[in-house]
Amino acid sequence: MTTRNGNRKRWLVGVTLLCALAVVTAAVLLFQHFQREWQTTSLSVQEGWRASQVYAAADDALSVPEGTTEKAAKRAARQGELKLPASAKGNPEGYLYPSTYVVRPETTPTSLVKSMTKKARARQDATAGAHGYDTLTIASIIQAEADNPADMAKVSRVIQNRLKRDMPLQMDSTINYALHRSTLNTSHADTRVNSPYNTYRFKGLPPSPINNPGPDALEAARHPASGDWLYFVTVKPGDTRFTDDYEQHKKWVEEFNAEQANGA
Repeated sequence: MTTRNGNRKRWLVGVTLLCALAVVTAAVLLFQHFQREWQTTSLSVQEGWRASQVYAAADDALSVPEGTTEKAAKRAARQGELKLPASAKGNPEGYLYPSTYVVRPETTPTSLVKSMTKKARARQDATAGAHGYDTLTIASIIQAEADNPADMAKVSRVIQNRLKRDMPLQMDSTINYALHRSTLNTSHADTRVNSPYNTYRFKGLPPSPINNPGPDALEAARHPASGDWLYFVTVKPGDTRFTDDYEQHKKWVEEFNAEQANGA
């Protein structure tokens, strides 16, 4: 009887220890789970951000030194990890898709950029005919030039009409990209900048997208509105005017200049 009771006590102690160990293990795992959740942040890439803006925001989200994400992206592009088309020539601009990305402790600059380019390809798959590099480049110009999504299809038509007529695009946004700035005012000297992104000086599309366009711009690039417009100007926010008459366009540009002079 004594031996039997002793064995039973030892068994109960063993079971109790195992249960206690299981509880402690569960508690540790639960703590680790919540710790991971506490350390999880997000990165919101805005429509129209340039690659340089995306890289800077990613560095901040990942708490890594400035320039880390850009270096990782270029290295991944060279190694074919981003699955960019040959026409991109290793340049991720246009493929860092605007969206919100979860940043966990194990997220690296490379994995974050790869998730962006993967989402870009998926979005292009969902937009019929949006795979062409030229279409992506046009979408980026639309994204930069249109005052609001409602005007995007009209801006797209202006671009298409100018390309068909072998006219220079004369888009201020492409000069801004060349000069690494964002401004509404373009000087005559700016239009003489010797850059392939200067669409005042060089006909056709610039050599790459000038930002990372969102779904509305992609859709507009693929489906431009119907019209004969060759010119447009946003006189003030919410007031973009389109025409095929250059003289009328000049009058509207004068209105725009007056609005700027008045501090609009």
